[in-house]
Parts: sequence; C-alpha cells; structure tokens
Amino acid sequence: METNKNEYSNDEITVTYEPCLCIQSGNCAKELSDVFSISVIPWINLDNADNAEMVIKQVKKCPSGALNYRLNSNKKAS
Repeated sequence: METNKNEYSNDEITVTYEPCLCIQSGNCAKELSDVFSISVIPWINLDNADNAEMVIKQVKKCPSGALNYRLNSNKKAS
C-alpha cells in the first residue's frame, strides 16, 4: 500500500511529509513544538512559525528525510 505525501503550506513555505520514510525520532516535535506536534491534527501547523527560516532549519535536521520543504512565490530563505 502506497502512502501519499502530506503537504502543509502558508504564504512563505510548503512542508511535505512522507510517512513511509519517517523513523519517528520526534526531533521535529521536541525542538520546534509550536509547529510540529505529535498530539494534534494537523500535526504540522505553519501558522505557528515565526518565520520560514526556523522551519527550514528544523526540516533540515530530519534524520530520515521524511520532511522536506519548498519556498512559495519568490520568497528567499537565508
């Protein structure tokens, strides 16, 4: 059975989550709990992020590669 990617967006960024790759390390929820939550659905709430850069920094820490991002419009992250 194939599981589709989940996408979460705001004006600045779209975060994708591939559950089949996730190893459930919990790093995202431990380090950026305002955005990533294991107890709330939807579990990624980009409206709680102060900026896209903080989300990008956390996504890059994902050990399994289950989380990815892309910038929306012509927004640039530092």
